[in-house]
Amino acid sequence: MQKKYIQPILGPMLQKIAPRMGASVVIEPRWKIVGQINFKNGRRRYFRYSSLDLNPLGASEIAKDKDYANFFMKRIGYPTVRGETFFSEEWAKAIGSKRMIAAAFRFAKKIGFPVIVKPNSGSQGSNVSLVYSRKEFYRALRTVFKHDRVGLVQQRISGKDFRIVVLDNEIISAYERLPLSVTGDGRSTIFSLLQKRQRSFIVSSRDTQLKLDDRRIRPKLRKQGLSMRSVPKRGQRIFLLDNANLSTGGDAAEVKRMHPEFKKLAIKLTKDMGLRLCGVDLMVEGNLAEKPGKFWILEINAAPGLDHYARSGKAQKKIVEDMYLKVLKSLENN
Repeated sequence: MQKKYIQPILGPMLQKIAPRMGASVVIEPRWKIVGQINFKNGRRRYFRYSSLDLNPLGASEIAKDKDYANFFMKRIGYPTVRGETFFSEEWAKAIGSKRMIAAAFRFAKKIGFPVIVKPNSGSQGSNVSLVYSRKEFYRALRTVFKHDRVGLVQQRISGKDFRIVVLDNEIISAYERLPLSVTGDGRSTIFSLLQKRQRSFIVSSRDTQLKLDDRRIRPKLRKQGLSMRSVPKRGQRIFLLDNANLSTGGDAAEVKRMHPEFKKLAIKLTKDMGLRLCGVDLMVEGNLAEKPGKFWILEINAAPGLDHYARSGKAQKKIVEDMYLKVLKSLENN
């Protein structure tokens, strides 16, 4: 299935809500990815894709680099996932490093399979793989190096995947992220259920484009003793990916209650990393309603793209609109 370009949601949403506070938004008409916000006090601010004139440049750049962000978070004292970076052959030669794919495989054996392989600067779960063997490892990391000259190899951890969105001293939203899945009806194959899932996204105006040929799906099914031709029982839920990003078809389950310690943690981490707006991704043994036990900071995002989240339902869209209204007020006054 060919991936169709979807206009980012930020520009149109800002155009919709800005008049509530007497502001206006001008979007560059050709590509529609950059814009100017004009406030009634004469101040002008700008945005590109999901990035606004809110977070400092240095802190934003560090947040984009998973390895650098992990270095500082670990140094401050936050629990992070064990991992190391390795380089494509071309980049390793350019910087005089021997940390290429063979060294990456030795590290993977050291920490123990399965391991996570991902781009160091990627987003939205693109090219993130859980690999179990040498063959899978080399294939996954070579795929990473086609798009990013730095790859990250991490220890596998288990728990529930949450995103907490912070704006200054406030928690704006929090939700559990669940990987792409289908639920059996007792008569349809997994392939047809996946096609049906894509059609449901289109009907609900969700912009997610499922890749039916995603190289990660079939190995995931094989490890469950299944294939695309398998027919799950009625009510049986089959997970098709390991990463839980909404952009790859995952689901969001709203967190209705959060323990105060988790709120303090997310707000403090955002400040410690020099940010004002931040998506904090956590892996938690348990849930956010309980007092923090064992958990890890997966990563932080200085431009938490909420397009997929906003398009997942009316309540979610309202949450995002309210958040961006607060962002606009903050941009006008600070």
